[in-house]
Amino acid sequence: MIKFENVSKFFSEDIPVLENINLFIGENEFVSIVGASGAGKSTLLKLIYAEEQPTFGKVYFNERDISTIKKKHLPYFRRNFGTVFQDFKLLDYKTVFENISYALEVAGETAESINEKVPEILDIVGLTDKLAKYPRQLSGGEQQKVSLARALIHNPLVIIADEPTGNLDPKSSLDIVKLLLKINELGTTVILASHDKEIINEVNRRVVTMDKGRIVGDQKKGKYVI
Repeated sequence: MIKFENVSKFFSEDIPVLENINLFIGENEFVSIVGASGAGKSTLLKLIYAEEQPTFGKVYFNERDISTIKKKHLPYFRRNFGTVFQDFKLLDYKTVFENISYALEVAGETAESINEKVPEILDIVGLTDKLAKYPRQLSGGEQQKVSLARALIHNPLVIIADEPTGNLDPKSSLDIVKLLLKINELGTTVILASHDKEIINEVNRRVVTMDKGRIVGDQKKGKYVI
C-alpha cells in the first residue's frame, strides 16, 4: 500500500532529516514508528500524505508515485488518510457534532448523510452522549477521541497518528491505543508515531525504529527497546 524507495529529505543543504529510507507498509497493517524527538518520524508521516515531498527517491501509495499528483488533486488524495495529532486541532466554538460534521460539510455531504454518519462514528469512539458538548467541556482523552472520530468520518484507508497520546494521562492514552487497535481490526491501516515505550509495548505490533533520520530496526512483532 505505502512504499518508500531510497527516500531522503533535506530542509537545508547539509543535514538530511531523512536518509535513504526504504519501507513498505501493507494493507491493514498496524505499524508503530518509534524513535526519540528529532528522529524523523513526523517528516516521514508528512511524506505519506504529501504534506512534504522527498528531496530524493519516491513515495508510492497504491503503486502511484505521490509526487505526480497535481496540487489541485491533493485534497482528494488526502481523503485516503485520517490524521490525528498530539494537539487535538478542534474548533473551540463548535460542538463535538459540529467539529466532526464540518469535515463532511466541506466535502459537500448532505444534511441527511451528516446526521446519519456522525452518530455512527461517535458510537465507535464511545462519545454518543457528548455530541452537544464543546471541547472545553471535555477531558483531554475525550478531545482526542473527537479528533479520531473526525479522522474516521471519510472512511479513510489509513489512519496516521502522530504522537496522539503526548498530552494525555496513562489511562486516556490506553483508551486511545485500544481505539486504534479496534479501528485496525475493522480493516483500516494504522500508522502510529510515538516515543512512548509503554504505548508501543501495549500495541505489540510491527515496530519500525528510527534514529537520526534513518531506519535502524524493523520488527514484525516486538517491543520498543531503544
